[in-house]
Amino acid sequence: MASFRKAAINVYRVINSNKATIATSTNPTHTLRPFFGYSRFTPFSSHTQTQSLEIDLSNEESKRRLFNQLLYRSKQRGFLELDLVLGKWVEENIHTLDENRIKALIHVLNLENPDLWKWISGQEQPPESVSTNPVFAAVHERVMKNLDSHSAPEVRATPGQPWVSGWDDIQKGQHGPVSGNQ
Repeated sequence: MASFRKAAINVYRVINSNKATIATSTNPTHTLRPFFGYSRFTPFSSHTQTQSLEIDLSNEESKRRLFNQLLYRSKQRGFLELDLVLGKWVEENIHTLDENRIKALIHVLNLENPDLWKWISGQEQPPESVSTNPVFAAVHERVMKNLDSHSAPEVRATPGQPWVSGWDDIQKGQHGPVSGNQ
């Protein structure tokens, strides 16, 4: 899946670089339309890419449009755990975010699902650029608070170790946790 994603990103970059070359060679004042109709978001984004975003909060219509896009992106990631965690957090906090926090949210939404889930759930340490992000920190804090209040530490994996216990805990006997991974 990762190799397909990399290939798709490369195809996207080649197509857009060819469009830019054709447009500037034929008409230097011609501006290109976005690839998939979105001017703020690329269809293949990654935390390694840096994007300068123009966030227009000048009127209610542009705010509503931006908030709806961000809410949709947070709830429709294709990774159920993140859909629930990020979607709920964004739904509750989007109207209180200022422009810098909105940019921080966009940075979080541009992260890869498996990496983001491992970082939010504490399975791995995030890079410094992610851990200093205020939106990531708020979501991470919320997830960890929920984990601490709803699951016993002995049934969770040690940070940095894979989360593998669960369906076969009964077969492990005395050395397994008292209950599954819940």
